[in-house]
Amino acid sequence: MESDIISQFSALAHPGRLGVFRLLVRRAPDQVPAGEIAAALNLPASTLSPYLAQLRQAGLVTERRHGTSRRYAAHVDGAVEMVDFLLGDCCRGRVPLCPHPGASVRETSDMPHRPYRVLFICTGNSARSIFAEALLRDLGGDRFEVHSAGTSPQSELNPLAVKMLASKGHDTSTLRAKNVEEFRGAEPAPLDFVFTVCDRAANEDCPAWAGQPVSAHWGQPDPVAATGTEAERMLAFQSVYGALRNRIQAFVALPIDSLDRAALQRRVDDIAHLDQTGETA
Repeated sequence: MESDIISQFSALAHPGRLGVFRLLVRRAPDQVPAGEIAAALNLPASTLSPYLAQLRQAGLVTERRHGTSRRYAAHVDGAVEMVDFLLGDCCRGRVPLCPHPGASVRETSDMPHRPYRVLFICTGNSARSIFAEALLRDLGGDRFEVHSAGTSPQSELNPLAVKMLASKGHDTSTLRAKNVEEFRGAEPAPLDFVFTVCDRAANEDCPAWAGQPVSAHWGQPDPVAATGTEAERMLAFQSVYGALRNRIQAFVALPIDSLDRAALQRRVDDIAHLDQTGETA
């Protein structure tokens, strides 16, 4: 076991390999093509390949063939085992010196008893994150205070996205594109949940959120990129809207008050596996 831990720490003791692992954790549970990893981190394939090989050998990354390409995902359980071993071996149970990450988690939820503040993030904040904001606001009622933002927001919402929401009965009058920095102000109100709904935003190495909100990646393809007639493009918007609706319905149904933080994190991660029909993919 100790040799495995040494291998894992050695694999992460390099900024390039650590960057690859960090990106894959942000994209979990996605399996990300090697080319996309290389593009996101500005790494040549000849450099990325040995990084991935060492992370795989250390049990921190998994590999899966997809047609002629290979896709990679973070083996989060491997990282958890590494931390558990380190704290258990070094601290020898002396919790006041080295508190275990789970030691402060109560049997019931440690979420505050107030409307939960939720932020959906995309790059442009013109379609996917706007869909998510409108859906949770209507499906979650007064249990949630809902926002959306973009890392590089558009100046205006996508007109087809607005048209789609209006056709579904959502109030679009208060929706606007916002920069994510609005939620990192000098004294920002704490967020309880942060979800990325596009891969590009999840790939970005953004600063950690104050208060460590529960986070997950619920990536969806960009309907704005669809081509063809308006009817054909609207089908792309409909597909993304339906997938997000299924995920948000599952999120609203969670017994948040009765789940500890670890269980809640697992449940929001599991929601990422739901497909457009609401079944686990």
